[in-house]
Amino acid sequence: MKPSPLTAITQAAVLAFGAAVAGGASAQSTADLMKEIQALKARVAELEGKQAKPGAAASSAHWGMTPEQAAEFNRIAVKTEAMEDARDASGLKLLKISGYMDPAFIYNKRQDRAGFQFLNAVSDDGYNYDNSYFGAAVIDFQKETDNGSRWRLTLSSNRGVGAVIDGQSPVHEASVSIPLTDLQTRFIAGQIPDWSGYEYLQPTLNKLITHNMLFDFTLPAAYTGAGMEVTSGKWIVKGVLANMNSTRRTSGNTAPVVSYRVDYSRGEFQGFGFAGVHGKAANLTENVTQTSNIDVVDLSGNVIGSTPVTEVVAQPDSRVDLFEVDGYFIRGDWTVQGQLSVGKQKAASVTPGPSGELRDASWYGGSGLVAYKFTPRFEGTARFDYLYNRKNGGGLLGYTASDDRNGIGPDPAGDPDVGANRTALTFGASWLLNLNTTFKAEYRIDRADLPVFIDVKSGTYSKSNQLFGASVLVAF
Repeated sequence: MKPSPLTAITQAAVLAFGAAVAGGASAQSTADLMKEIQALKARVAELEGKQAKPGAAASSAHWGMTPEQAAEFNRIAVKTEAMEDARDASGLKLLKISGYMDPAFIYNKRQDRAGFQFLNAVSDDGYNYDNSYFGAAVIDFQKETDNGSRWRLTLSSNRGVGAVIDGQSPVHEASVSIPLTDLQTRFIAGQIPDWSGYEYLQPTLNKLITHNMLFDFTLPAAYTGAGMEVTSGKWIVKGVLANMNSTRRTSGNTAPVVSYRVDYSRGEFQGFGFAGVHGKAANLTENVTQTSNIDVVDLSGNVIGSTPVTEVVAQPDSRVDLFEVDGYFIRGDWTVQGQLSVGKQKAASVTPGPSGELRDASWYGGSGLVAYKFTPRFEGTARFDYLYNRKNGGGLLGYTASDDRNGIGPDPAGDPDVGANRTALTFGASWLLNLNTTFKAEYRIDRADLPVFIDVKSGTYSKSNQLFGASVLVAF
């Protein structure tokens, strides 16, 4: 086999070293030794010159590089392999980290307040349409293994579903997705935010700041459980057996809910979906009291009588049935989205019956959104919501008593059996400053057919309220 030029260069270098050693052993003159070294240098230079010429050697012709370029290429290849090994060893392969912050400013006329909202605790103020998931700082970690398993942890201090369902958890989502027979058939488990409706929870996917009324008042926050997700062509079907809005069931409550979601992408620009929840969930009604007698004893421990004590009785979980259908059309500068929902919860109405018995809460409603991009950076949005909630004094999912901040329940001075129907009209605009920053503003008018919004300054009730919001959303 013919030696390559690089091999010849190596041999020449070895000969030079050997000549130097041999020269010292035989007591050669310095002049003779220098002649031999100069001859070797000339031979090495000759071989390097031949390697640099096109076609001078098979390896050079194959790579099309000079020796210096080949050496640099080898150095980069070794360094890249080392970096890949270090990445894999530290678990960073297929790891994605993203996040966002959206400090917001909210003005609420009837609540007589205006100011910034950012990282405020839901447990201090409750979940309201003017205090939902905006004003958050969120970090999201997603990891996929070589076998296709997916792991996700999303943290949102005070503003995620964890803070809504238990008042303090910073965990918004903690879920796993494991492929079974193939990558399209998956087992899913963990804490999973609700997937109902056309609006998403995170502001990075929403055009407005506040959410529609169906999102706020008729849909669950999250599920804790396990189920399946199957993708087949244009269809995606997923469902779980889970606790609704609860990370742990309390004593005496053993029945979970079944939640499902089906999506169909009809084409590049349009699609539809539907979702439902059926089973038992927490009943927050507190309008039933129980009277019991407590014995009265003297100093000697003798029972000398009894006294009645009345207390509010916590209600056990009750049956919930929710169903909604939604769709979208997004093409060019236009976005059109819509949703219809219907729901019912047993023994969860605002007003009890004539004899104090619990009655069912039921509702239905719709929401529609239209957005248009006047320029690639500037977009205008309009949304209209309607919610029918008249039966048994009203009552919505998680709202089982009169709520004069959100406008839920009967007229305080009217018929307690008639709840208020609600509407909301919202106008918004957004400006895309750059790929990571969006400025948003909105004006919202909430109305009811009964005076159910309290004016905190005067103590009187009104049929309407107004809200102005602004936020800056920075995401990566």
